Amino acid sequence: MVKVVLYQPEIPQNTGNIARTCAVTGAELHLIRPLGFRWGSSRLKRAGLDYWPEVLAVLHDSWEAFLHSLPPDARLWAFSSKAPLPYTAARYRPNDYLLFGPESRGLPQEVLERFPAVSIPMPGRGARSLNLAVAVGVGVYEALRQIYGWEAKGWAGASK
Repeated sequence: MVKVVLYQPEIPQNTGNIARTCAVTGAELHLIRPLGFRWGSSRLKRAGLDYWPEVLAVLHDSWEAFLHSLPPDARLWAFSSKAPLPYTAARYRPNDYLLFGPESRGLPQEVLERFPAVSIPMPGRGARSLNLAVAVGVGVYEALRQIYGWEAKGWAGASK
Protein backbone atom coordinates (compact mmCIF):
# COMPACT_ATOMS: atom_id res chain seq x y z
CA MET A 1 0.00 0.00 0.00
CA VAL A 2 1.14 3.52 -0.73
CA LYS A 3 -0.03 6.64 1.02
CA VAL A 4 -1.22 9.75 -0.80
CA VAL A 5 -0.65 13.02 1.04
CA LEU A 6 -2.37 16.24 -0.01
CA TYR A 7 -0.75 19.32 1.48
CA GLN A 8 -3.46 21.95 1.96
CA PRO A 9 -5.66 20.90 -0.97
CA GLU A 10 -7.88 23.66 -2.33
CA ILE A 11 -10.42 22.11 -4.70
CA PRO A 12 -12.95 19.64 -3.28
CA GLN A 13 -13.62 17.98 -6.63
CA ASN A 14 -9.93 17.11 -7.03
CA THR A 15 -9.82 15.69 -3.51
CA GLY A 16 -12.94 13.63 -4.18
CA ASN A 17 -11.45 12.23 -7.39
CA ILE A 18 -8.22 11.44 -5.56
CA ALA A 19 -10.27 9.62 -2.89
CA ARG A 20 -11.69 7.44 -5.67
CA THR A 21 -8.16 6.63 -6.86
CA CYS A 22 -7.23 5.72 -3.29
CA ALA A 23 -10.30 3.51 -2.94
CA VAL A 24 -9.58 1.48 -6.08
CA THR A 25 -5.86 1.13 -5.34
CA GLY A 26 -6.01 0.58 -1.58
CA ALA A 27 -3.92 3.70 -0.91
CA GLU A 28 -4.38 5.70 2.28
CA LEU A 29 -5.34 9.35 1.87
CA HIS A 30 -3.76 11.91 4.20
CA LEU A 31 -5.08 15.48 4.13
CA ILE A 32 -3.12 18.29 5.74
CA ARG A 33 -5.06 21.32 6.93
CA PRO A 34 -5.95 24.00 6.24
CA LEU A 35 -8.22 22.67 3.51
CA GLY A 36 -9.59 25.04 0.88
CA PHE A 37 -13.07 23.63 1.47
CA ARG A 38 -15.23 22.33 4.27
CA TRP A 39 -14.71 18.65 5.13
CA GLY A 40 -17.94 16.94 4.16
CA SER A 41 -18.89 19.52 1.52
CA SER A 42 -21.34 18.38 -1.15
CA ARG A 43 -18.74 18.90 -3.91
CA LEU A 44 -16.24 16.69 -2.09
CA LYS A 45 -18.82 13.97 -1.50
CA ARG A 46 -20.16 14.14 -5.05
CA ALA A 47 -16.72 13.78 -6.64
CA GLY A 48 -15.95 10.80 -4.41
CA LEU A 49 -19.34 9.21 -5.19
CA ASP A 50 -19.99 6.07 -3.18
CA TYR A 51 -16.27 5.30 -2.82
CA TRP A 52 -15.85 7.13 0.51
CA PRO A 53 -16.54 4.08 2.73
CA GLU A 54 -13.59 2.34 1.01
CA VAL A 55 -11.13 5.18 1.69
CA LEU A 56 -8.91 5.32 4.73
CA ALA A 57 -8.76 9.11 5.07
CA VAL A 58 -6.61 10.68 7.77
CA LEU A 59 -6.91 14.39 8.57
CA HIS A 60 -3.91 16.22 10.03
CA ASP A 61 -4.37 19.61 11.65
CA SER A 62 -1.03 20.93 10.35
CA TRP A 63 2.15 20.04 8.50
CA GLU A 64 3.88 19.61 11.85
CA ALA A 65 1.17 17.24 13.09
CA PHE A 66 1.58 15.18 9.91
CA LEU A 67 5.36 15.01 10.35
CA HIS A 68 4.93 13.87 13.96
CA SER A 69 2.61 11.08 12.82
CA LEU A 70 5.20 9.56 10.48
CA PRO A 71 6.92 6.34 11.54
CA PRO A 72 10.70 6.67 11.97
CA ASP A 73 11.42 4.75 8.76
CA ALA A 74 8.91 6.67 6.61
CA ARG A 75 9.92 7.56 3.06
CA LEU A 76 8.28 10.59 1.53
CA TRP A 77 8.43 11.60 -2.16
CA ALA A 78 7.49 15.20 -2.93
CA PHE A 79 5.90 15.66 -6.36
CA SER A 80 6.65 19.02 -7.94
CA SER A 81 6.79 20.41 -11.46
CA LYS A 82 10.05 22.11 -10.35
CA ALA A 83 11.91 18.89 -9.47
CA PRO A 84 14.66 17.70 -11.84
CA LEU A 85 14.25 13.96 -11.11
CA PRO A 86 11.49 12.20 -13.08
CA TYR A 87 8.93 10.30 -11.02
CA THR A 88 9.91 7.07 -12.79
CA ALA A 89 13.49 7.33 -11.48
CA ALA A 90 12.36 7.00 -7.86
CA ARG A 91 12.39 3.47 -6.43
CA TYR A 92 9.13 3.16 -4.56
CA ARG A 93 8.52 0.71 -1.75
CA PRO A 94 5.38 -0.36 0.11
CA ASN A 95 4.18 2.27 2.59
CA ASP A 96 5.93 5.16 0.83
CA TYR A 97 4.21 8.53 1.12
CA LEU A 98 3.53 10.43 -2.11
CA LEU A 99 3.17 14.13 -1.29
CA PHE A 100 1.35 16.62 -3.53
CA GLY A 101 0.95 20.36 -3.01
CA PRO A 102 -2.03 22.66 -3.36
CA GLU A 103 -3.36 23.34 -6.84
CA SER A 104 -2.52 27.05 -6.99
CA ARG A 105 1.03 27.10 -5.63
CA GLY A 106 2.51 23.62 -5.20
CA LEU A 107 4.68 22.55 -2.29
CA PRO A 108 6.67 25.11 -0.28
CA GLN A 109 10.38 25.35 -1.01
CA GLU A 110 11.33 24.16 2.48
CA VAL A 111 9.41 20.92 1.88
CA LEU A 112 11.11 20.41 -1.49
CA GLU A 113 14.50 20.90 0.16
CA ARG A 114 13.78 18.42 2.94
CA PHE A 115 12.47 15.44 0.96
CA PRO A 116 13.41 13.83 -2.36
CA ALA A 117 11.42 15.59 -5.07
CA VAL A 118 10.24 14.10 -8.34
CA SER A 119 8.35 15.49 -11.32
CA ILE A 120 6.03 14.22 -14.01
CA PRO A 121 7.33 15.36 -17.42
CA MET A 122 5.00 17.73 -19.23
CA PRO A 123 6.35 18.25 -22.74
CA GLY A 124 3.26 20.10 -24.01
CA ARG A 125 3.10 23.73 -25.05
CA GLY A 126 2.89 26.26 -22.27
CA ALA A 127 0.72 24.40 -19.79
CA ARG A 128 1.87 24.85 -16.19
CA SER A 129 0.98 21.46 -14.80
CA LEU A 130 -1.38 18.51 -14.78
CA ASN A 131 -4.59 18.55 -12.82
CA LEU A 132 -3.84 17.41 -9.26
CA ALA A 133 -6.09 14.35 -9.46
CA VAL A 134 -4.39 13.25 -12.69
CA ALA A 135 -0.92 13.76 -11.20
CA VAL A 136 -1.84 11.68 -8.15
CA GLY A 137 -3.12 8.89 -10.40
CA VAL A 138 0.10 8.89 -12.42
CA GLY A 139 2.23 8.78 -9.26
CA VAL A 140 0.21 6.10 -7.48
CA TYR A 141 0.11 3.77 -10.46
CA GLU A 142 3.85 4.11 -11.09
CA ALA A 143 4.54 3.28 -7.44
CA LEU A 144 2.23 0.26 -7.61
CA ARG A 145 3.73 -0.86 -10.92
CA GLN A 146 7.19 -0.88 -9.33
CA ILE A 147 6.10 -2.46 -6.05
CA TYR A 148 4.03 -5.24 -7.57
CA GLY A 149 5.94 -5.73 -10.82
CA TRP A 150 2.85 -5.35 -12.98
CA GLU A 151 4.88 -5.00 -16.17
CA ALA A 152 6.22 -8.54 -15.67
CA LYS A 153 2.97 -10.17 -14.55
CA GLY A 154 0.53 -8.19 -16.64
CA TRP A 155 -2.64 -6.75 -15.19
CA ALA A 156 -3.85 -10.17 -14.07
CA GLY A 157 -1.20 -10.06 -11.34
CA ALA A 158 -2.46 -6.71 -10.10
CA SER A 159 -5.06 -7.98 -7.67
CA LYS A 160 -4.61 -7.30 -3.97
